Amino acid sequence: MTYQMKWDTCDPKTAYVLHLADDALILGQRLAEWCGHGPILEQDIALTNISLDLIGLARQYYQYAAELMGEGCSENDLAYHRDSRAFMNHLICEQPNGHWGDTLARQFYFDTFHFFQLEALAQSSDERLRHIAAKAIKETSYHAQYSAEWIIRLGDGTEESHAKIAQSLRHFAPFAHEFFVAAEVDRAASEAGFGPKVSDLSSSWVEKVDAILQLATLDPVDLGFPKKGGKAGLHSEHHGYLLAEMQSLARAYPDASW
Repeated sequence: MTYQMKWDTCDPKTAYVLHLADDALILGQRLAEWCGHGPILEQDIALTNISLDLIGLARQYYQYAAELMGEGCSENDLAYHRDSRAFMNHLICEQPNGHWGDTLARQFYFDTFHFFQLEALAQSSDERLRHIAAKAIKETSYHAQYSAEWIIRLGDGTEESHAKIAQSLRHFAPFAHEFFVAAEVDRAASEAGFGPKVSDLSSSWVEKVDAILQLATLDPVDLGFPKKGGKAGLHSEHHGYLLAEMQSLARAYPDASW
């Protein structure tokens, strides 16, 4: 069975849960690409563990979405049998890893947002989302600390590391801006009370990011014009390639059991 549902073809709560799941899965898949390629063994393992945390979180969301959808839908259907236009992840999550600084800049922006998002979801009107958020925020606190420490280390390091991480942060800033530009999936969730108003998360995010950048001797963040569309199913060219690799086995053998 193939699920092509987006926010306009399923109920708002299901769409929002899928949006949360898609963020975690797509970024987890990106980080998994570092497995065996990290600069040193310790960091290779660290990113792999963060990837596993995100994919585990994605499973919790997909299981909930599958229950909401009913009709025999499963988490595997939602992860492996939807096409790109049906995914609602932020564009930043699907961007290529690039070099080490690129990955850490992308992760730093997302982790900081994710922490405040989960903090807000812990107050959701939906009991299941509250429970998922309460558990996930513990892991996300570590993720945010890890990426922030690397931003400080690279920014306050050598002249070369400073220049490279500054460029990476500038590159991903417009993608991070999408966090705070409400799409229909965000508006429906905040109006119903089971998701936060994303614009309300902006001030906390900017304050935290700028505090870390100051410690890293880097300039404050300039978000610029937002690169957006991911939450409405409009993705970059990178998204399809990522899904093709991730979904290849399930697509080739749709009746296989895991």
